[in-house]
Amino acid sequence: MVTLADVARHAGVSASTVSYVLSGKRSISATTRERIQRSIEELGYRPHAGARALASSRTQILALMMPLRTDLYLPVMMEIAMAVTTTARAHGYDVLLLTGEEGPEAVRRVEGSALADAMIVMDVELDDPRLPYLRQAERPAVLVGLPADTTGLNCVDLDFEAAGARCVDHLAALGHRQIAVLGEPPAVYARGTGFAERTLTGLRAAAAEHDAGLLHRPCDGTYAAVAATLGRIFEERPATSALVVQNEAAVEPLLAVLRQRGLAVPEDVSVVAVCATQVAAQASVPLTAVGIPAQEMGRRAVERLVAHLDGQEPPGTVLIAPELTVRSSSGPAAATPPPGRTDGARRGHSRR
Repeated sequence: MVTLADVARHAGVSASTVSYVLSGKRSISATTRERIQRSIEELGYRPHAGARALASSRTQILALMMPLRTDLYLPVMMEIAMAVTTTARAHGYDVLLLTGEEGPEAVRRVEGSALADAMIVMDVELDDPRLPYLRQAERPAVLVGLPADTTGLNCVDLDFEAAGARCVDHLAALGHRQIAVLGEPPAVYARGTGFAERTLTGLRAAAAEHDAGLLHRPCDGTYAAVAATLGRIFEERPATSALVVQNEAAVEPLLAVLRQRGLAVPEDVSVVAVCATQVAAQASVPLTAVGIPAQEMGRRAVERLVAHLDGQEPPGTVLIAPELTVRSSSGPAAATPPPGRTDGARRGHSRR
């Protein structure tokens, strides 16, 4: 194993000079610094993590708090986590993944034990119980999500409110005036999860602007739950001509239930989603959708955190503008609601 002394000998300097270059505690001439850097690269020297932490007061570790809840779509969460990990490595940081539902205790543990230099926090609620502890912590944090009060916080997220509005704007431009929303599972709204509530705010505001009716129903992602929810929607609002779905697990069950009812997409019912791009593009009917920019969210969270650690960027909020991609699932509103909404099959079509 190559040691610091080996680097010093190879570069023709003292061990303390190599240490100063690694820690940045003293100014070293550019010529000497370059010579030492060449020796480090040629010898393949890797500083001991514990010694580096003692020398610089940095662990070079970022803690990623990602509670693994069964009511959230885990592939999107993992895509964000992968982007966090790869971006962190590019900046010389490793990632400590905390997956438990510990809430404030996880913040206290990282802060009290100096496990990491900073924190990235996911699954953010509007009134998140972790926020008071994050505001008081010495270690900086970036939230991948947006709480109700962002004062003193560093946040990165998709602009979900604008995403909801874009869906309604698109459908209204196609003539749809009765829109129903199949939302996340009820537990997501019960927690006050930020992205779900903000999407709903955007949907409602845009519906009011277009003088369109909007019906929202939380929904689990099982076939039985989707079938029951859709049946309830058509009973309550028979004139519903478009559906917005924000629940990746419900996408294929929804399309299957519509087929079983004899309803064609988009001729009888248009479907628009706020979901992972892969889910929308690979659905049995490719969905018009606002995609979740998971990789960009993870990358920008790390970049903001590293910049903050280096004193280059103050806290603040970054909202990524939504992009709606039009695919096969949305079209002009039908002139009259097909009978399949109420009797389970269109005239001239049998159940499939």
